[in-house]
Amino acid sequence: MWQAQEVATQLKAMHIGLEVELVGMTTQGDRILDVSLAGIGGKGLFVKELEEGILSGRADIAVHSMKDVPMVLPSALHLPVIMRREDPRDALVSNHFTSLEALPRGARIGTSSLRRQCQIQACYPDFRILSLRGNVNTRLAKLDAGDFDAIILAAAGLKRLGFESRIADYLDVAQSLPAIGQGAIGIECRCNDPRVHELIVPLNDASTYTRVLAERAISARLYGSCQTPVAGYAELEGDDKIFVRGLIGFPDGSEIIRSQARGNAKEAEDLGGRVAEDLLMQGADCILTMLGIDVTPVSR
Repeated sequence: MWQAQEVATQLKAMHIGLEVELVGMTTQGDRILDVSLAGIGGKGLFVKELEEGILSGRADIAVHSMKDVPMVLPSALHLPVIMRREDPRDALVSNHFTSLEALPRGARIGTSSLRRQCQIQACYPDFRILSLRGNVNTRLAKLDAGDFDAIILAAAGLKRLGFESRIADYLDVAQSLPAIGQGAIGIECRCNDPRVHELIVPLNDASTYTRVLAERAISARLYGSCQTPVAGYAELEGDDKIFVRGLIGFPDGSEIIRSQARGNAKEAEDLGGRVAEDLLMQGADCILTMLGIDVTPVSR
């Protein structure tokens, strides 16, 4: 809702006299909180109902966290806008410890992300990773109730909701490579709606769009979802270069495969695909197969 309100505010500021109505919807991912995301189907859980709202005409646009958006969209919809990225890092929230290094052996860490789990367990195999679902307020309340010694959340969400003071430490991207699209907001609309497209396209941030394009290319080739411990992060270097990093690992952290590539920002999507192919050559397909994911290439 914060994201939707922010988009509404910016649209009204750019288009004087424009009326914007928020059409509240609850997705399956919002309703099912007692099962891990990996166990109930992954990313589409947070967008399906919103997309149905656009297709039916109940809404003109949908506002998404880019890390929740599946690679394949309905044929009548597209994603022309990715807004300027907020802090993409993961954040440690704890009432008693200031860093992962300060946590004791056997510490209880709350997260719903297999990506975070595999990277933390690789460095701290003695930590107990426990499932944590719900909105930010709910997760903080569970921490405050003593259910966890620390929890890991996206820094962007904490900052946007005014909880930056709760962050004990930021995890460097080398320590916890972010989720693909983390910190970025996307706007989805109908392909055949030029009026709406014209209204929203000024909100697009070209540099963020390029970075997320590279990251999503990794996800596309590795069948990324909440069921796969996949991470991807791209940074622009100078005016025309991009640095793309990706990884995949077993949820228990027993093995993590990494790859990276540098090149021209105009080739962002190809570079992301190259990183993914290198991960596959190093054995990512074996990890995906063991997780029950079909790695047969999709015909185009």
